[in-house]
Amino acid sequence: MATFELYRRSTIGMCLTETLDEMVDNGVLSPELAIQVLVQFDKSMTEALESQVKSKVSIKGHLHTYRFCDNVWTFILQDAVFKNEDSQETVGRVKIVACDSKLLTQ
Repeated sequence: MATFELYRRSTIGMCLTETLDEMVDNGVLSPELAIQVLVQFDKSMTEALESQVKSKVSIKGHLHTYRFCDNVWTFILQDAVFKNEDSQETVGRVKIVACDSKLLTQ
């Protein structure tokens, strides 16, 4: 199963990467094993989001910038309003990165 490395730039992904780097620097972990952990993290995040997230969110805001490069859409919204069934949240600036999930099966 192919995966994207998008989730490595999330807060939890960056913390994992920093921790693995520290463990490699201290000789606790080999670089090869650290890479295997990151690959498994990518797979696990993809599977968890596909199977466990059921809620839907609508987003409205001012489209500041958009870009399509290498089958990846990037949107930067200003004054974005996120709504789901229970709540609404306004964010001053948000970056959304979207990839075609069909590319994962290739």
